[in-house]
Amino acid sequence: MTTENTEIDKEMDDVTLDNNATEEQIVADELSVEEQLTQDLAKEKDKYLRLFAEFENYKRRTSKERIDLYKTANQEVLLAMLPVLDDFDRALVEILKSEDELLLKGVELIHEKLKSTLVSKGLEQVDVKAGDSFDADFAEAITQIPAPNMKGKIVDVLEKGYKLGDKIIRFPKVVIGQ
Repeated sequence: MTTENTEIDKEMDDVTLDNNATEEQIVADELSVEEQLTQDLAKEKDKYLRLFAEFENYKRRTSKERIDLYKTANQEVLLAMLPVLDDFDRALVEILKSEDELLLKGVELIHEKLKSTLVSKGLEQVDVKAGDSFDADFAEAITQIPAPNMKGKIVDVLEKGYKLGDKIIRFPKVVIGQ
């Protein structure tokens, strides 16, 4: 009987080992399923965060574009008014030569009203004057003249430049020394 019991015990041990191995494999499969689900969740969270960040960037960019568009919406109208402003400047120079004080005051009033209206709409004059160093980013060189002591500097400003906000809408036209 002892040999029979030993064989039965062996068989029972084998069955128990097989059951334990099967249970461990099932637990290992369950862990891998849990790990798989955890990885999938992490991927979806990453995807969601990236999509959310992209949408926030889109909102910020379109908002900035809308503000920029609003700031420069009247650019065409202001560009059309600049020759009128230039004509007023030339008219003032000629009227100053005459002796008519009333005419001078009237034209000055109209000139100031036009300038203040354009400034209220965001128009600013680009500050460039004779003697400044020439910078191609802020002025347009029309011609160069020989001027030994003014080499690379602005000799004369032929036409004023204007900017709308931070954007230059008309570059000042200048003569530079050579």
